[in-house]
Amino acid sequence: MKNLHAFREEYRSGKLHETEMGADPIEQFQLWLQAAIDAGVPEPNAMTLATCTPDGKPSARVVLLKEVNHDGFVFFTNYLSRKGRELLENPFAALVFDWHGIERQIRVEGGVEKLADQDSDNYFSERPREAQIGAWASPQSRILDSREELEEFQASIEKRFADQTIPRPSHWGGFILHPTTIEFWQGRPGRLHDRLVHHKTEEGWTLHRLAP
Repeated sequence: MKNLHAFREEYRSGKLHETEMGADPIEQFQLWLQAAIDAGVPEPNAMTLATCTPDGKPSARVVLLKEVNHDGFVFFTNYLSRKGRELLENPFAALVFDWHGIERQIRVEGGVEKLADQDSDNYFSERPREAQIGAWASPQSRILDSREELEEFQASIEKRFADQTIPRPSHWGGFILHPTTIEFWQGRPGRLHDRLVHHKTEEGWTLHRLAP
C-alpha cells in the first residue's frame, strides 16, 4: 500500500464568503445540492448519519436523503436496525454530505423524530417492488448464519405477497432531522478552508465563520 502520508489534494476550485450565503440555510443547502447534481457528483443525496446510544457510544453509516424541506432532512430505515433503535432511544443525530468532486461539505446536527405513518406509507408505495420485499425480508443489523438464510427470507416474502400490493411493514419507516446547526465547508488552498455555520435560535438563524 502507498504511504498514506503521500496522499494530498490541493483545493483550488472555490471560495465562500458571508455575502454569498442566504439567510436561510435550508435554501442554501438546496442550492448546493443542486450544484452537486449539476456537477455530476455520484449519489449527491448520500450522507453519513451518525447516531449514539443513550450512554454515548457512537455509530455512523451512509444513508440516502429522500427529502429536504423547511422542517428538516428526511430519510428512511428499519426501526429495529441499530440506527433505528439508537434514534428512538436517543433522538439526536448528525449528518455529513461529502461532495469531494466540487470540494464542498455540509454538516447538519439536530433532533430527530419519526415521520407520520401516512408519510412513510406514501414513500413506501413509491419504492420498487424489490426494495419493498427487501424491507420485509431483511432483519437489519441482526446476525445471520449465511447469505442463504437471507435469500430464504426473501423467497418467503415474495411468496407471501405474490400478485398483491405490498404494504409497509410496521418496523420500517421514516425519520426527520430538525436542524439546529448547519455548517457549509468550502475547500481552499493550504488547508485554510472556508467554514460558515448557521445556528438556530428563537429569533432565527445566526451565521458565524469558523477557523478551518
